[in-house]
Amino acid sequence: MAYIRVSKEEQTLGLEAQRAAIEAWAARQGVQVPSWRVDRGVCSVTPIDERKELLGALADLRETRAGILVVARRDRIAREVVLAAAVGHAVALRGARLVSTAGEGTDGDSPTDRLLAGITDLFAEFERSLIRSRTRAALAVKRARGERTTSQLPYGWALGADGIRLAPVAHEQATIEHASRLRAAGLSYSAIAAELSQSRRTRSGRPFAPMQVYRMTLAR
Repeated sequence: MAYIRVSKEEQTLGLEAQRAAIEAWAARQGVQVPSWRVDRGVCSVTPIDERKELLGALADLRETRAGILVVARRDRIAREVVLAAAVGHAVALRGARLVSTAGEGTDGDSPTDRLLAGITDLFAEFERSLIRSRTRAALAVKRARGERTTSQLPYGWALGADGIRLAPVAHEQATIEHASRLRAAGLSYSAIAAELSQSRRTRSGRPFAPMQVYRMTLAR
């Protein structure tokens, strides 16, 4: 069984690169991949029960007794140590093991292998934290200058009268504040999206998506 995760819908190249890595691994091992599960638009800290295709992969393992769930890299499972361990445990409960085409301590079950896997997960979490910190700092500087933070107008802002600087949109800023409070209270991105969509809509008139909520709260 194979599992692929891309955090944004437009990451077609990322999806193709992961599939190519898994296919190359399967050719080297002389095995076939009977099932492919792809989670699109799923961030690296999304819980197991909010990943439809990962849940499907776990169900496939139980039904087919395939014995292996292969990913291109361990960070495709998660960039959070606890979550990566939870997925590995869920795979093991189904009589299978999690394998990365990059190795990363998944080639065996020795103490050294487990150490390498743990270090890999820790560095993935560290890298995510660095990216998040740098992104927040950069966005804060841009907002302080009244500059755009993306190629499109970010949610919560409109183009000011001068046609250059941004001006806050009151009702959208209120939505972002509400989403941030819900996140601080421990709600998942999916739960927040559902809560917001009961009384609010995006600019396009659609319900909020979990990834959209993630980006909104990241910018705070």
